[in-house]
Amino acid sequence: MGGTDMTEAMAARRSRITPERQAELHEAVLDLLRDVGYEALTMDAVAARTKSSKATLYRQWGSKPELVAKALRCTQPVSLREIDTGSLRGDFARMVEHSDDAQMAKDTALMRGLAHAVHESPELHKALRDLLVDPEINGLQTMLRRAVDRGEIRPDCPALDFVPHMLIGAFIALPLIEDRPVDRAFLGDFIDAVVFPALGV
Repeated sequence: MGGTDMTEAMAARRSRITPERQAELHEAVLDLLRDVGYEALTMDAVAARTKSSKATLYRQWGSKPELVAKALRCTQPVSLREIDTGSLRGDFARMVEHSDDAQMAKDTALMRGLAHAVHESPELHKALRDLLVDPEINGLQTMLRRAVDRGEIRPDCPALDFVPHMLIGAFIALPLIEDRPVDRAFLGDFIDAVVFPALGV
């Protein structure tokens, strides 16, 4: 079997799980993460919780880090790359509109719980970067480039490179400073008070 044929065969095998079943598996993984943490999470436990075989899990996701990263990815309400309202203010408003307070609280708690595991596991760090962080940063950069092309932001604006740092920093700082997760109200206020002025919008 040639390389292309083998790749297609593997993709076909991976696609046997329905989107509904995939979502169910992802939610079970996140439940286990909340219950036992990353280090104690095993494919055996996921298989038992979801009544799946380990072979199915490995065939579909390849590894524990990839499974965890994709499970977290599935909680994102909309990809930033999909948002294009015609203005930067409209794009950020749509991003906030699609955010969910309860889900952001859960995600913040999970990411705090994963912080130690990320430092201890290069494989988990890479999976989170490749499947969760980088796609969102790339989508945000696409959104900002469109704003530059429309003349909303100066091409030489020094804050352009730091918008991801500002947003990620807000998600990390608020729980530390005020002991509460980011919600839509805070996110909207932060963008209006910090991000837009920095960009000159």
